[in-house]
Amino acid sequence: MTRIGFHASHEQVSPRQLLADVQHAERAGFAMAMCSDHFSPWSTRQGHSGYTWAWLGAALATTELSLGCVTAPGQRYHPAVHAQRVATLGQMFPGRFWVALGSGEASNEHITGDRWPRKEVRTQRLEECVDVIRRMLAGEEVSHDGLVTVDRARLWDLPDPVPLLVGPAVSVDSAARVAAWADGLVTVNQPVETLRDVLAAYRGAGGRGRTALQVHLSWAPTEGEALAVAHDQWAGNVFGPPISWDLETAEAFDVLWGQVEPDAVRSAVRVSADLAQHRDWLAEYADLGFDDLYLHHVGQKQDAFIEAFGEHVLPALSTGS
Repeated sequence: MTRIGFHASHEQVSPRQLLADVQHAERAGFAMAMCSDHFSPWSTRQGHSGYTWAWLGAALATTELSLGCVTAPGQRYHPAVHAQRVATLGQMFPGRFWVALGSGEASNEHITGDRWPRKEVRTQRLEECVDVIRRMLAGEEVSHDGLVTVDRARLWDLPDPVPLLVGPAVSVDSAARVAAWADGLVTVNQPVETLRDVLAAYRGAGGRGRTALQVHLSWAPTEGEALAVAHDQWAGNVFGPPISWDLETAEAFDVLWGQVEPDAVRSAVRVSADLAQHRDWLAEYADLGFDDLYLHHVGQKQDAFIEAFGEHVLPALSTGS
């Protein structure tokens, strides 16, 4: 049975409110949660970006949910310090925390002043970081000289079990590549045919563990409201890579945001006022073979979405009706 989780978007909601939202999601019947890890929002309209790692400790301590985040070691975060974060949460909350390790976006990483590498270099850097983090989580003292440098780093508090290191991937090629190291896969909603190919590429390359889909959606009592929310908050995300990788500021994204017509946002967000339509879309994703679906209502106010989906969508999906 596919599990349904809640996505907590740090770039859209203050950490205090987002903590209340994830607690609300648990009460409404969401089985788990995941979150983003941004230094900067996608747009000045979103206007938030709390520190994910402090928030995760609070969220894990005040719910019984399993929680994970998508994050990028290598530039903003040194991999040894990242390993310490992961180990600490894993040790305090055994079996409830996972992390997806990606190659990052310039909008978050440029703050160090270091040069933003080419995509192939970022991928190689990520793989070095994954190796460092995994070895440290296994209790090794690690030294490494490459695209990242590590000198005799050792963790003194180890988690048991070791948190899963999940591979985030959007393209078929990336899904096949992360299969070499990942304990699971997470991707985002795309055309069904593309998602089918991503899953096949991951499994075909020997990918193990659970597969998860983050579903960007917008629901409101009327279609017009749902579309307005999606356009206001998520219009810039219709531009995929390399734009999403390489733009450095929220203001730069806003320039593109202004060129997106409202209906165009439907290519990136499942927009509907009809809860039955949302149930059908989610059931289709489950039928593709995803083990977990994390629902990201792209609005900044989550209460009505949580209540409506908790009452009308989650029960139907859990019973397969």
